[in-house]
Amino acid sequence: MTVLVTVDILLVEDNPADVRLVREALREAGIVCRLHAAADGEEALAFLRRQGACRDAPHPQLVLLDLNLPRKSGHEVLAELKDDPDLRHIPVIVLTSSRADEDVLRSYDLHANAYISKPAEFEGFIRAVRSIESFWLITASLPR
Repeated sequence: MTVLVTVDILLVEDNPADVRLVREALREAGIVCRLHAAADGEEALAFLRRQGACRDAPHPQLVLLDLNLPRKSGHEVLAELKDDPDLRHIPVIVLTSSRADEDVLRSYDLHANAYISKPAEFEGFIRAVRSIESFWLITASLPR
């Protein structure tokens, strides 16, 4: 399945290899989107708030958020995003290597919309991305 309307997705990920992996997984899954990447929590919030060099950034319809980030953790980004009346409507999927129960619970306490542990192998990663596509980009209605 391919999404008919192109969506903007913000990927907040500090590992360039994982950014490439997400881009490849989206392409392999046939997802039509514009993927924007932020390498740390501060950059992600500047993008979302359209501050500084990001003043012309599009409003993403979906955020994929790693937890282990420099400058501001994923939990801090999530807390600020969900506390901001202009941003809280954006669905946030935590996409991280952590499988720790406390990370899962804290993410949901901060109003994450989903929590997905990154699969170690590429095929598992493709399946995870397809599940994101199936629900978030086809079934669910995203804010515009």
